[in-house]
Amino acid sequence: MLIEILKPDFMFSDERGSLFQLCHEGYKQFNIVFSKKGVIRGNHYHKKNKEVFFVVSGSFELIVSKNDKEEKYIFKKGDMFLIPPKVLHSFFYYEDTYLAAMYDFGVENVGDKIDIYSE
Repeated sequence: MLIEILKPDFMFSDERGSLFQLCHEGYKQFNIVFSKKGVIRGNHYHKKNKEVFFVVSGSFELIVSKNDKEEKYIFKKGDMFLIPPKVLHSFFYYEDTYLAAMYDFGVENVGDKIDIYSE
């Protein structure tokens, strides 16, 4: 597999609601991403950063590729996964979707370049 399927570090639910602890160390940038139904985003890779996503709401198809190997995944609310460095990734959104995205270095913190590269 080109990606790693993850689970939150900790989850708790009761009659008041739920808590999802996604991580407790190791990440320097945290984004909330909103994407509208029918759009394609991504189509890039990171040379240094590993990127973790948690699906807050919605669903999408993820296409990843590296060295002529391509994989497709469907993700929905509650799913969590890691994309390693140098793996090209594109998202096609089936519905309006919110994602939490975390980077171990941050895309602006890898020297004098932004760590986002297209094919």
